[in-house]
Amino acid sequence: MKFKLSLALAAATLTIAASPAQARDQWTKGAANGWYAGQPWLVGANYAPATAINQFEMWQAETWDPATIDKELGLARGIGMNTMRVYLHNMLWEEDPEGLKRRMDQFLTIAARHGIRPMFVLFDSCWDPNPVAGPQRPPIPGVHNSGWVQSPGAARLADRGQHGKLEAYVKDIVGHFRNDRRIVAWDVWNEPNNEGGGNYAPTPNKKQLVAALLGRMFDAAQGADPIQPLTSGLWTGEDWDQQSKLDAVERIQVARSDIMSFHDYNWPEQFERRARQMQTYGRPVLCTEYMARGNGSTFDGSLPIGKRMNIAMINWGFVDGKTQTRLPWDSWKKPYTSDEPTIWFHEVFRADGTPYRAAETDLIRRLAAAPKGVVPPAPTMAVAGRAARR
Repeated sequence: MKFKLSLALAAATLTIAASPAQARDQWTKGAANGWYAGQPWLVGANYAPATAINQFEMWQAETWDPATIDKELGLARGIGMNTMRVYLHNMLWEEDPEGLKRRMDQFLTIAARHGIRPMFVLFDSCWDPNPVAGPQRPPIPGVHNSGWVQSPGAARLADRGQHGKLEAYVKDIVGHFRNDRRIVAWDVWNEPNNEGGGNYAPTPNKKQLVAALLGRMFDAAQGADPIQPLTSGLWTGEDWDQQSKLDAVERIQVARSDIMSFHDYNWPEQFERRARQMQTYGRPVLCTEYMARGNGSTFDGSLPIGKRMNIAMINWGFVDGKTQTRLPWDSWKKPYTSDEPTIWFHEVFRADGTPYRAAETDLIRRLAAAPKGVVPPAPTMAVAGRAARR
């Protein structure tokens, strides 16, 4: 293990030495908007294959499942999706850096066959703060996202002497794929000021620790000089367009992102208000998480707004599987072990590949096919009826 890690760090050091001597600056607004003008309307989902409970099971050699990935990305292509937001983990790189990069390349090859350009997430502050590599525990019956793990974990986050490994991970991964046009963007840190969630004990001084580290991780990613933009999304609080009301982490997110991103799991009125706040920064805007039916966030309510405002839309969840995110957040307090919720919280497809709700997949397909900023009228009942009889 130590020998493998030493080799990884040595390789990363060589990669860093070969990269540009000076980190690129944050993209100008003009450069960011020029990049966005060249993109299709981005629509997709946060993705892990149904056979993976978390980032480890998706990417480790023992549980790597390209056949399922190929099948599921085929479902995405069939409804017009062209991107996926996909999570990595720093410990995957520490354990097997070359294997991780090889599997990422394979994933990109599969995705490209289906016309999908993913956004990779480097770090994540949500759920279990004590990640362990290797075989993962089975899902907790009836509980939402019961095996998802934070990156970095609490121990690594608190140990400043270990932060150089995090920097090396970012420089090696982003540097390796810096010119790869199959990747649409890098999300440096998911919900960095999230305390964790679930029934886990909070990490002491977590927000302060993250605030001290986030800018350094942006430096590392910029130092690799990628052709893809960097972002980290706002997700909590109010008045995102007033920087005086942002916390220390949010100010870094806003100041360092090439393109702006945000999460919203609320009613359409709240979604549009937050989207307009994000647009005041004059940069492209991506909604990188939304759609929690029981919380008022639906495809029907939010997706047409995103299309009209030319905001990329990436919902949480895709195929029902080991993450169990069809179950709501409150399942951490009252597991759904006997009765399923009346309405699925997340997910687009059932485990057998059929849509949870055909009207939703029809809507995604129709909006994805329309020009940017254009929301086509819904088909009339008569037209829909004729289509159904064909």
